[in-house]
Amino acid sequence: MAGRRRGRGSNVQQQQAPQSQRGGPRRALREPAAFAKSTGCESEIPHEKLTIAQARRGTPAHRPVRVYADGIFDLFHSGHARALMQAKNVFPNTYLIVGVCSDELTHKFKGYTVMTEDERYEALRHCRYVDEVVRDAPWTLTAEFLKKHKIDFVAHDDIPYTSAGSEDVYKHIKEAGMFVATQRTEGISTSDLITRIVRDYDVYVRRNLQRGYTARELNVGFINENKYRIQNQVDKMKETVRTVEEKSKHFVYRVEEKSQDLIHKWEEKSREFIGNFLQLFGPDGAWHVIQERSGRMLQALSPYSSPRGSPSSSPTRRRSVSPDSSPASASPSASPPSSPSSLSPPSSPSSPSSPKKCARSSLKAASSYSRHVQ
Repeated sequence: MAGRRRGRGSNVQQQQAPQSQRGGPRRALREPAAFAKSTGCESEIPHEKLTIAQARRGTPAHRPVRVYADGIFDLFHSGHARALMQAKNVFPNTYLIVGVCSDELTHKFKGYTVMTEDERYEALRHCRYVDEVVRDAPWTLTAEFLKKHKIDFVAHDDIPYTSAGSEDVYKHIKEAGMFVATQRTEGISTSDLITRIVRDYDVYVRRNLQRGYTARELNVGFINENKYRIQNQVDKMKETVRTVEEKSKHFVYRVEEKSQDLIHKWEEKSREFIGNFLQLFGPDGAWHVIQERSGRMLQALSPYSSPRGSPSSSPTRRRSVSPDSSPASASPSASPPSSPSSLSPPSSPSSPSSPKKCARSSLKAASSYSRHVQ
């Protein structure tokens, strides 16, 4: 039975038939599935027995293939829903009837359930693949039950289901050719869900205490109640410390990031300042170029001053010499005083060499001045 076995199987997805080919009167999905009547199916349409080949080829719209799937469906989950989806789509035109066992039968043959039978009935009614729900379904299917509900085929996974003293409660259904197999969904079952709760019992007790449930409702003693409440307080303090720590780390990270940005900007500005300083005052800087050009301008505007003791190189000195004076008379200090016996007579103004010497001295002075100016 679907939902009775809580093992694991392979996850197989089956292609759904088009919506127009699916049978059943409930098409709008605006209301839950109906409960089956205690008298069974009261359809006036003749119910002829179908083979699997006929059902797979398709049946008229007024004669859907009635497929039955049963189980406990405790803690209704996706594995249950997928099994019902496969049963709904096993034939093109299917009317799916789901039988749900009562609490009495389940507790007798299977064990205690988390959900009550009424809760399980309602869970199945609101599954989109279900067309009809049979309450208090039998644990083992009988011919009378199949005839009463005009069931054509029974859908379940093909793993033998041992229960109620039988090696396989679906053996006679398989022998009659009325069995269609579905695949179980791996990794999800009612037993798995219960195992998670039992394994993490303390976690869920503390969770419900925080949500307002009393220790009496949770069947928890006074000592355990206070222990769980202290653990909740400790967890809150840990969470607060963790939050403060995360905020502190974030603050420190932001400060470090800003300080690194400031250092980076300071380094850039320092490099820029040093570069500008070197560009202005370096060996090839603008300041030296300006000084060099200023020196050239001053040299061009100011005459070159001759050294002391060389009056012959001064143009002013040469211009002050009279044309009729000889070089010897112009610089009496250049030659030592001669004796009276060695003195030559003074040259007369009419001497022919005096004008030539004066002209030669003027030319030398002019050329020297032009060289210094250049």
